[in-house]
Amino acid sequence: MTERLADITARVESISALGSVVNAMKGIAAARARMARTQLGAVEAYAATVAAAMASVLGPTHPAPPMQGKTGILLFCAEQGFAGAFSERVLDSVAQDPAAAFFLIGTRGLSVATARGTLPGWHAAMPSHTRGIPKLADQITKAIFAAVSVGQIDRLDVVFTGWQSGRGVVQRAALFPLDLSDLPKTTHERPLTQLPTAALIDALGADYVHALVCKAALNAFAAENEARIEAMTAAGSQIARELKHFQATLQRVRQEAITAEIIELGTGVA
Repeated sequence: MTERLADITARVESISALGSVVNAMKGIAAARARMARTQLGAVEAYAATVAAAMASVLGPTHPAPPMQGKTGILLFCAEQGFAGAFSERVLDSVAQDPAAAFFLIGTRGLSVATARGTLPGWHAAMPSHTRGIPKLADQITKAIFAAVSVGQIDRLDVVFTGWQSGRGVVQRAALFPLDLSDLPKTTHERPLTQLPTAALIDALGADYVHALVCKAALNAFAAENEARIEAMTAAGSQIARELKHFQATLQRVRQEAITAEIIELGTGVA
């Protein structure tokens, strides 16, 4: 009886400790998701400002959308585990693009992709904090332009997960070359500039691509942590049920031990 009581007590303590870990992970994920959402607004505003500047330089008439060519896909997968099928959903969305050149972000996602036989031509880890995302965007844009310069790709799409209505939604958007027809319309005359229009658009375009990469990365960063919150919430509910069960078992075993001791005392065995 004593050994059983000790085993159940140890199990209760172990489950309680696990619950504390799960709650801590949930809190960290919530703080990171909140930070990413806060910074996302600033990045979106910056991207809109650059887009408006390009539209102003180009004037009322924008060039036609670029032609199709060799496609590259920038994939934002999970960096860590405990995020459900986060990476799997992203990879499933590009299953019909086997010939594309993949640029993959996320250590956990790289493991999942490798297990599926999908080997990216370039990959990098997602930073653990949002302040590292601009540096990651620098690395991504350098890899993109290097691939373009050697003729590996002519265009690039980005695939990332956004969090909408309490669930992850995989999104795909064209990233490069820029579809200038999507820029905001303007009725103003072109401003006077000291740089040639092509050079100015190239410079603004590079900043715009960088902003779009940051935007996708922040969306993916927030969504991964939201997915982790969801997973930890489910785990926490399961832990609470198990803890309730073993606490009830512990109480029953203690009562049985007390009853047995009283019986022994009453019969004079003790």
